[in-house]
Amino acid sequence: MKLDKKPPAPRRPRWSWLRVTGSVGPFGIGVAVMWLSIIVLLPLAALTVSSFEDGWSGFWDAVTAPSALDSLKVTIGVSVIVAVINVVMGTLIAWVLVRDEFPGKGIVNALIDLPFALPTIVASIVLLSLYGPNSPVDIHLNATQPGLVVALAFVTLPFVVRSVQPVLIEVDKEVEQASLSLGASNWITFRRIVLPTLAPAIISGGGLAFARAIGEYGSVVLIGGNIPRETQMTSQYIQQQIEVDRPINAAAVSVALLVISFVSLLVLRILAERTSRKEEASR
Repeated sequence: MKLDKKPPAPRRPRWSWLRVTGSVGPFGIGVAVMWLSIIVLLPLAALTVSSFEDGWSGFWDAVTAPSALDSLKVTIGVSVIVAVINVVMGTLIAWVLVRDEFPGKGIVNALIDLPFALPTIVASIVLLSLYGPNSPVDIHLNATQPGLVVALAFVTLPFVVRSVQPVLIEVDKEVEQASLSLGASNWITFRRIVLPTLAPAIISGGGLAFARAIGEYGSVVLIGGNIPRETQMTSQYIQQQIEVDRPINAAAVSVALLVISFVSLLVLRILAERTSRKEEASR
């Protein structure tokens, strides 16, 4: 008695991993990659090459110089504070805009995007006139780290709000109502039902706010004071190195700042994806 032979598995066509699926096609993908290379990859590659013109030792000496490390400490510390403030206040503002109705809501919603359109140097001038030496409200934040926090909080305000807002719109209110009807408090309902759904968007928005604050220059250039070891941001230190004709040092510190921003965004993206997968698995 003959046994039926198992049909051979279909052979994968050669170079199948190179096949492109989707509606754009190879031409569209090629154009996108070319544009990304011209706008992002080539400038970053040129910056990296410039930073290593004196070799690895020159790069390391430039990045670990005491003044460079001091500016990095100030920048990272202030940016972390700004990101935390944005996570809390941005989520609250998004909640109010989605769940509440009040006169002037459209105007408030439009004002959220103002920092995107307003030149950041204008923000620095406005904040200096409001909180500078001649403050009309008698609050003096010029050349202080709280002044840096206020300036960076202004320019990074939209990130968390615009990340959380669309997710909050899609949240199923029936689940919240069921939780409240079972006797759960508003805080427990928010913490156990709403917050896990919003967490990926909050993390993503907070990461974008942190990365934006890391490289900010215009909004802090006037109100910050540029005091070494106190209020000098790394972007201001880089500008200072260029002015004293040390472009290689400026490029090296710029690469270090770029790596910090990229790593922070990558880590936050991974955390957001894991949180999102856990939330989907629990449903």
